[in-house]
Amino acid sequence: MTVGDGEYVTIVGPNGAGKSTAMKAICNIATVMGGSVQFNGMDITAMKQSEIIRHGLAYVPQNENVFSTMTVRENLEIGAYILDDIHQERFDAVYERFPILEERTDQKVGTMSGGQRQMVAMGQALMLDPQMLLLDEPSAGLAPSLVDEMFDRIDQINDSGTSILMVEQNAKEALRRCDRGYVLAQGHNHHEGPGRELLADEQVRRDFLGG
Repeated sequence: MTVGDGEYVTIVGPNGAGKSTAMKAICNIATVMGGSVQFNGMDITAMKQSEIIRHGLAYVPQNENVFSTMTVRENLEIGAYILDDIHQERFDAVYERFPILEERTDQKVGTMSGGQRQMVAMGQALMLDPQMLLLDEPSAGLAPSLVDEMFDRIDQINDSGTSILMVEQNAKEALRRCDRGYVLAQGHNHHEGPGRELLADEQVRRDFLGG
């Protein structure tokens, strides 16, 4: 499995296929039992998570990694915890991407909607201006009216030059938007190719996309 510089890659497949486990293995949250993880020519398989982050790889887990009793700005500060000094430019870049977070910068995150909390979680990751962003089910739990907006935000992040590797339950929409996709089942890669080609593949549609 590879992700090129500036590329947008999606992993889809049935529940239990190993999609989220693969994401965690890349970040050394789950142990790699075979093979290796390479990033910018470095072997990061056993690297400490803090060092992986410093090298430009950020991960947004499926379950919101936010602190409900803290404000938006405080949550963003936590996202940049490895920095010695957090400049306002970091906040401005996130606020430009998610204007509603600037409007609610002093609001407790626990009082916000699911979609807004997801924006906070993504904002935390973007505080470090990562080279690659790993997203695990970013549309999970969102109201249907917010799903397209979330995908649009991800498109914009990718358009700015950030590589994206995303696991997504909304497989059809994810494949429609990405550059390339992988279809996992039982821990193995069954299909790969340009997203729209996978979306049009009859076998992929029948076996993994519900026809």
